[in-house]
Amino acid sequence: PTPTLPPMLPLPPKDPPKPHFPPLFPTTALPAARVRAAFLSFFQQQHGHRRLPSAPVRPRGDPSLLFVNAGMNQFKPIFLGTAHPRSELSRYRRVVNSQKCVRAGGKHNDLEDVGRDGCHHTFFEMLGNWSFGDYFKEEACSMAWELLTEVYEIPKDRLYVTYFGGDSSLGLSADEECRDVWLQLGVPASRVLPFPLKDNFWEMGDTGPCGPCTEIHYDHVGGGRNAAALVNQGSPDVVEIWNLVFMQYNREVEGNLLPLPQHHVDTGMGLERLVAVLQNKRSNYDTDLFTPILDAIHKGCGAPRYQGLIGDADAGRVNMAYRVVADHVRTLCVCITDGIYPGLSGAELVLRRILRRAVRFCSEVLRAPPGLLASLVPTVVEVLVFWPTLVLLLGQVMNIINENEAAFLSSLERGRRVIERTVQQMQPSTNFPADVAWSLYGNLGFPLDLIDLMLEEKGIRLDSDAFNELVQEDAKRKAQGAQAGQLEGTDMHLDVHSLAQLRNDNVPATDDSPKYSYKLGQHGQYEFSPCQATVLMLYRDQSLQKEVGAGQRCGVILDRTNFYAEQGGQASDQGYLIRLGQQDILFPVESVHLCGGYVVHEVTAVETLRAGDQVQLFVDEARRLACMTNHTATHLLNFALRHVLGDRTEQRGSHVMAERLRFDFDIQGPVTVEQLQRVEQVVQDVIKRNEAVHMAEVPLALARRVQGLRAMDEEYPDPVRIVSLGVPVETVLTCDSEAARQTSVELCCGTHLLQTGAMEDLAIVSERQLVKGVSRVIAVTGRQAKQAREVGQCLAVEVDSVSIRMKQRSTSVAEMQNLSKEVGQLTKVRITFLYRRILA
Repeated sequence: PTPTLPPMLPLPPKDPPKPHFPPLFPTTALPAARVRAAFLSFFQQQHGHRRLPSAPVRPRGDPSLLFVNAGMNQFKPIFLGTAHPRSELSRYRRVVNSQKCVRAGGKHNDLEDVGRDGCHHTFFEMLGNWSFGDYFKEEACSMAWELLTEVYEIPKDRLYVTYFGGDSSLGLSADEECRDVWLQLGVPASRVLPFPLKDNFWEMGDTGPCGPCTEIHYDHVGGGRNAAALVNQGSPDVVEIWNLVFMQYNREVEGNLLPLPQHHVDTGMGLERLVAVLQNKRSNYDTDLFTPILDAIHKGCGAPRYQGLIGDADAGRVNMAYRVVADHVRTLCVCITDGIYPGLSGAELVLRRILRRAVRFCSEVLRAPPGLLASLVPTVVEVLVFWPTLVLLLGQVMNIINENEAAFLSSLERGRRVIERTVQQMQPSTNFPADVAWSLYGNLGFPLDLIDLMLEEKGIRLDSDAFNELVQEDAKRKAQGAQAGQLEGTDMHLDVHSLAQLRNDNVPATDDSPKYSYKLGQHGQYEFSPCQATVLMLYRDQSLQKEVGAGQRCGVILDRTNFYAEQGGQASDQGYLIRLGQQDILFPVESVHLCGGYVVHEVTAVETLRAGDQVQLFVDEARRLACMTNHTATHLLNFALRHVLGDRTEQRGSHVMAERLRFDFDIQGPVTVEQLQRVEQVVQDVIKRNEAVHMAEVPLALARRVQGLRAMDEEYPDPVRIVSLGVPVETVLTCDSEAARQTSVELCCGTHLLQTGAMEDLAIVSERQLVKGVSRVIAVTGRQAKQAREVGQCLAVEVDSVSIRMKQRSTSVAEMQNLSKEVGQLTKVRITFLYRRILA
């Protein structure tokens, strides 16, 4: 019988008895752990919120972010209306959590400010509560005020609130509803302050959900004074502690604002700043989230103790160095344990700069011996004990930090020589050239403040204007590239208003179960049945339409489909559709997307196409079979890598195409040729056994109980599909089954072979390290695998021939030069692992 989900727990009554929280304020001995626990308990126990774990700081499926930088990131599909209706995400109504956040690089970049004051951080915790179509302004403000003044017992006369004062250019009036809520809660009118768009209107990006916000500010001085004039003025005495965002609009591409079909609440309060308030500290670095780390720095380097000095009072920047190192080592620990390692691009490059900035302050300012940074990791783990993965990966984090520190100290010496040589060639009274500084910054990974310090020691200034121009040019290039990529892939993605319109019009989600309707024929060939469907709606120019004309590109939404939409790392199907009765007119399907449960087929209409048309769909069978083969091969490769390299080898990502497959995975140390040979052999053994591929849908809760199940950090639908090689799903689901540890068992929505023998062969044609600790392999299957081996044999013969000729002592200088050119040409052919294996 099909297992069933356990019944959902009912929401607590509307007005449950208030749990008892011991008074927290004022005190100087309040641990940060109690502050966090009180926040989570307040919303979970008293106000019926579901407590969720933090998402990793490595963004999931969001190329617009380098790091998760706010609590709302993991809930974007809800705000955008794209959450699959069968996913757990779509059922969230009230949620609370503490989210790990990193702000370094990209739009929110605090890196260069860290250390200069007592409040900026690259890593911080964001306490947040959310409402998805449930409560709104009145309840959100009331709960926030209750928590701050009754649970934490912060004096009311130290709090100020702001609200959106309106913007005539956008046709938005002041948020008087929010103002009235605060007045009804008893906040004096003199402490309820309006502010303009830049202060009190929050936007997810240039387009998308947005809305007015209300902020709660705290006056460190107090004493009955009126500090309203200091709110939002950058005063260290009056600081924002909580932001409540009311998402009620959607900004369109043209810039106009449309009301969202459903209102949401998104709040965020930085734990570090809140703890400083509750511990009566002006600086976050004086709280128990940092003091143990600062003490460990002092013991490890022997520098004068941390005194909290800032600016000109901080002679020699010693206190700044303490703050930089304490902040950055926290960031390194969190990022590395969440799978981001120092590297050469994207988030990995930013993390490398963070690490090198910390090393620079350790060595140049604190005069600490090598290894200090890694020695702080155990202390960080004790402070951040709330995050259990830090404990499990402590040794790995220390090793990665030490390895990268050693590499940078070597680069540091090279950088000194570059600066020395450049200074000698400079004319007197000139600034240091920006292009050389940019090369140090980009190629050797020098933090900008390190370059400034090294030049300052020589009495030279950097040409800052020219350097800033280079920074802006680089940012512009990256933005154009990102925008081009975004435009390329999002033409036919339904926006939040179109999704809401479909649901309001009771247009059912697409039934895409026919994509799994294929079988083996009598002679072992795969048979894919066509699918008959009805056109429900057409999508063009960001609007739903009932009809499109010939030559127009559009998205076709059907009641059912046998096309696979791009998801789970597998490329979408291609093919064509025809109108019933018009078999000679083909509408090519170029790609397929899944948006909020609706499958959108990207089509260029060759004739007029209308809602209500009856159509028949035909997938490109050769492309589908190739994707099925490579997807099953990806699962096999994942299992084989764990079998050979160890059970802690984890998948980092994959991409399945018709031509090849790509697989990224965690690995400590280099992968040897012999290990990859063994991986290939494990895969080939399963192919030869022609194992059956078992697939079944089961409740998500039941699937998650499978021992040894491999699942990516993704949001899965409920029920979810399990793919098991060689072992029936029913066997895998039994309580005492160890099958998932002995074969490949994964949660997967992709399409797969029915028997592994159809794969024929697998060859790994490339293996390289993306960043320290992450490798990528590229593999091909079937006939392509055999062709790859033949190419490898040919290249091996050529390389052997050149090698023998170069070893001959009688070879002339001219001949040697020609042979060198030949070798260079061969290397350009990308002799990858396959060929290196043959040479070995």
